[in-house]
Amino acid sequence: MAPGAAAALALALLLAAAARPAAAAWDLWALRCSFSADCECGFGPDLRGLECDLAMNLVGQPLVRQQVMKGVREFLENRNPVKPLVMSFHGSTGTGKTYVSSMLIRYLFQGGLQSPYVHQFSPMLHFPHAERIEQYKESLKRWIQGNLTNCGRSAFLFDEMDKMHPGLIDVIIPFLGPSWVVYGTNYRKAIFIFVSNAGGEQINDMTLDLWHARKDREEISLQDLEQAISKAVFENPQSGFWKSGIINEHLIDFVVPFLPLKRHHVKQCVVSELVQQGLEVRLGVVQEVADSIPYFPEEEKIFSSTGCKTVASRISFFF
Repeated sequence: MAPGAAAALALALLLAAAARPAAAAWDLWALRCSFSADCECGFGPDLRGLECDLAMNLVGQPLVRQQVMKGVREFLENRNPVKPLVMSFHGSTGTGKTYVSSMLIRYLFQGGLQSPYVHQFSPMLHFPHAERIEQYKESLKRWIQGNLTNCGRSAFLFDEMDKMHPGLIDVIIPFLGPSWVVYGTNYRKAIFIFVSNAGGEQINDMTLDLWHARKDREEISLQDLEQAISKAVFENPQSGFWKSGIINEHLIDFVVPFLPLKRHHVKQCVVSELVQQGLEVRLGVVQEVADSIPYFPEEEKIFSSTGCKTVASRISFFF
């Protein structure tokens, strides 16, 4: 399918689904699901499993484990949250942002990313044309409103926020705050996750500075990074959060920084990938794959330039 046709199809699907809210508003089951704690719409959280999986399979990201578990646990312990859970994942390529977002959904919803109550958005697929931004705004607002009417316990994942047209994402601000209802819809049990490379450069620079100061990554605090990340995404004209009210009004509950990965983290990824592919774990292969990946800064070569993103595709060259 041609790129233009794919974009048109994606927009058509959004518009078609957006046309349903009026009818759904009269559906008693939808209303019960939106305003009652009885209807969880395939929501079956397994926090112990999530915590275990993060501890065993997410390499080099102590802040991520801490922030994700804190955010989800606090949110779920409150049977009547005052607002949706809003998390924003930031970091450079290959550090685990998409991996963690999909893992989180898998442990919260039956069917994981395939659940009808989990909705993913990609700027390149759903919002490719800058000249159609007003049309996208209306479609996005209707899509979220309609799906929250169907189920107040829904999740919305926005990938590649650094490629989102500036100004578009602010249309969902009414759904992120502490109001009781918006457009007749109770939305306070919803989950919104933003994923972005924006802020990755600042995270990398600060992590390198802390490394030079002989500060281990386990000692890095959120306070060391949060302000720099927020400033980077808010002031970047190319970012979907550029001068966004979501940042300015402090609607993000948890900013989650993904640190750059060191060589021994890459080796852990290689071992994990070998096991997953059913291949023998050979130390020589692990070393060769890790050595084939570029590292920065140029002189010291401390951190992987691509994280673990290219590990799977490199294994076949050395096995």
